[in-house]
Amino acid sequence: MPELPEVETTLRGLATYLDGQKIARVETRREGLRRPFPADLVQVMTGATITALSRRAKYGLLHTDRGVVMVFHLGMSGRWRIDPDALEKHDHLVLTTEAGARLALNDARRFGSVDLVADEALAAWATFAAMGPEPLGPELTPALLAARMKGRLSPVKQLLLDQAVVAGLGNIYVCEALHRAGISPLRQGQNVKKRELALLVPAIVDVLSESIAAGGSTIRDYAQPNGELGYFAANWRVYGREGEPCHACAAPIARVAQGGRSSFWCPACQK
Repeated sequence: MPELPEVETTLRGLATYLDGQKIARVETRREGLRRPFPADLVQVMTGATITALSRRAKYGLLHTDRGVVMVFHLGMSGRWRIDPDALEKHDHLVLTTEAGARLALNDARRFGSVDLVADEALAAWATFAAMGPEPLGPELTPALLAARMKGRLSPVKQLLLDQAVVAGLGNIYVCEALHRAGISPLRQGQNVKKRELALLVPAIVDVLSESIAAGGSTIRDYAQPNGELGYFAANWRVYGREGEPCHACAAPIARVAQGGRSSFWCPACQK
């Protein structure tokens, strides 16, 4: 699944072709993705100018001069294709700008989504209202994490994946950040000390920032809008490395199932 760095990379790629551009044509090539496309999507977006592109958690936002934001989620396998030579079976939404750029939202599994939300309603939109702070923003602090983990018996790994605790963190980057901070994914949230959280917050920021700089992590179907692959997977310290030596201490990386997901960690380094 594309995670926060992949969505951020996608938006930066789209900005080159969409920022400040007018949408000349909108084509929906099926009824929707995980749920139907908004009934007025074609009407609202045709002729609209994209005034800005931004991100909230794992959602991409295309802001328009009509006071409406097109919010998209890439689901499990979604990606935007820029100026494809030909449209493919799974190109389900196509935007064409007045400048002639054609952008196709491709989603083979159709777990993604597209919504229209009024500018003034974004913060109160149910999906966003329930979310915690952005991990790359100033709101994420050791003190905030300490408050949200106080009295929590759930493992710290599960709490970090809870979008109400921190918005946008996914399995890969939580595994990597916990390793950098030396915290076991099995520890109860309430037992993680403030001094450890002081290491965890910058670890989260660093691992996300490094992945964005590398173009994200390519897993299965993900690619950047220009078709290039993300290369941060080469820098994974624990994720997907079960049985391989830890880069820090050479002990074998372990894997454990938590909440239906695999947690990768070094039992020697992470306590």
